[in-house]
Amino acid sequence: MSNLTSNANDVVRRGILKIHEDVVLSTVDSLNLRGNRLQAVVGMPLRTLQQRRDVANFASTAPMAAVKGLLELLALSPLEKVIEALGDHADSPSFEQLSAALDELVTNGMSDDEVVAMLTFAIGEAFPAAAHCRRLLEERAEWSLPELPEGVTPSSLLTPKEVDAEVRAQRRLRREQEKAKKKATAARPVKPSKLKNTHKRVPSVSPKALSSESTLELLERRRIVLTPSELAHFSPDHPLVGSLVLVEVPYSAVDPEAPEQKSKQRPAVVVGASDEGVLVQGVYTNPSSTRVLFQPWRRLGLDHVCYVEGIRVAVPVELDSLERLGKLADDEWNSLI
Repeated sequence: MSNLTSNANDVVRRGILKIHEDVVLSTVDSLNLRGNRLQAVVGMPLRTLQQRRDVANFASTAPMAAVKGLLELLALSPLEKVIEALGDHADSPSFEQLSAALDELVTNGMSDDEVVAMLTFAIGEAFPAAAHCRRLLEERAEWSLPELPEGVTPSSLLTPKEVDAEVRAQRRLRREQEKAKKKATAARPVKPSKLKNTHKRVPSVSPKALSSESTLELLERRRIVLTPSELAHFSPDHPLVGSLVLVEVPYSAVDPEAPEQKSKQRPAVVVGASDEGVLVQGVYTNPSSTRVLFQPWRRLGLDHVCYVEGIRVAVPVELDSLERLGKLADDEWNSLI
């Protein structure tokens, strides 16, 4: 599939495949995953990668939250260099400006792996320059992404596993045996016994064991990366971030059937907030190449399957007047960013 047309999540996975295996493994090996309370959807795939050393399998099948988390670690340093090289154009560079900045950085020692990590991360995060990043991946042979292995379906928490009929029968038999055992136990007379001291000593946990590196905190509940322009108006650490709210989301284009209508009230995920209003990603009923499944739609009271738009929109609004529908859990939040 072309780098210009492939789904943003596929680009992220293909980016991990493109980056040299030693670089990926060195990064994941630098993480202290023991004793850190990561979400299972992130921690388990990373620990498996540390043990099995199978980068291709991780990139193709690991949950999106784990793949994006690892790519973000690989992309942070080169992204900072690119922003510095672009200077005043960092918010929304032209294709020529971004291409020239990367050429300069490569001349000064930036590796192709770093460039690929930065470009694919920007696409996955729907940065304003994402279209330019796709074009660079398409036009530069040294940065062109490999295809995902055929016949491999990325794992999903929403995809039920197929269970063999024989295994299902064995499980049913075990359940029946457990029920029979419980009934037999309940029918026996209860014998008086001596009271035992049931108080168990709770082992002490050092503060160091509970603390985590900044990168691991980022993987536990990923911190969204805003552009410099967005950071000038909104904070990604505001208490509202991660909430689902009802807000008037402006249309990205004029509706030919109702040109006078400029916006529509809809659910939206808050990704930044300040006294000026909120920065949101709208929730829509129809899927598209820039939208991902909104996993908690049922839990948060929406009446049908919905999708979150990757493009962020600033909405001026009084924060106290916002109708809040709920808060996204860590794994739900990580699946979106």
